[in-house]
Amino acid sequence: MKGTEAFQELLPLIKDDEPVVHANGFICRESFALKDRKANFYMIGSMGLASSIGLGVALCKPEKKVIIIDGDGNVLMALGTLAMIAAEAPENLFHVVIDNEVYESTGSQRSLSGKVQLEEIAKSSGYKNVFRVEKKEDVKPQFLRLKELPGPNFLLIKVEPCFDHSTGRVTHTPEEITERFMEAVG
Repeated sequence: MKGTEAFQELLPLIKDDEPVVHANGFICRESFALKDRKANFYMIGSMGLASSIGLGVALCKPEKKVIIIDGDGNVLMALGTLAMIAAEAPENLFHVVIDNEVYESTGSQRSLSGKVQLEEIAKSSGYKNVFRVEKKEDVKPQFLRLKELPGPNFLLIKVEPCFDHSTGRVTHTPEEITERFMEAVG
């Protein structure tokens, strides 16, 4: 499955009022190109921090389902955040990781996720429900299943390293991203 296909399966399943924090690189670029919305927070440059920001939003807005769409390189950059999320245990947090085993937006250098099972780290850290999918047809049912369970939940989606390099960058400024997101979240 290609990363774009994973996004095409995921994005229609997200409700308009659900805050989504996107990791930097092709994660935010792909989501921006397919479904820009005010409740999307796009990381611009700050690698590894989407999960920390998502945790903060989940703790501040316990009445909202908060979704983090992360990349394997971002998770590896801040592994300690998995333990922090599990320790805080926000039931409204859903952590999705698109794992292509490379740092694709900087030249496709290999990440460690081909040898390190990120879903096992999430499970051993204390995430309540953890699933891994490798087929496009499994994305939707697993996403919907986990979305209904109290979290924190973790879904690892294995994809090929093949994002479209012609996908444009997020055109909103960091200030615009913040203002739109804060307005949407309330």
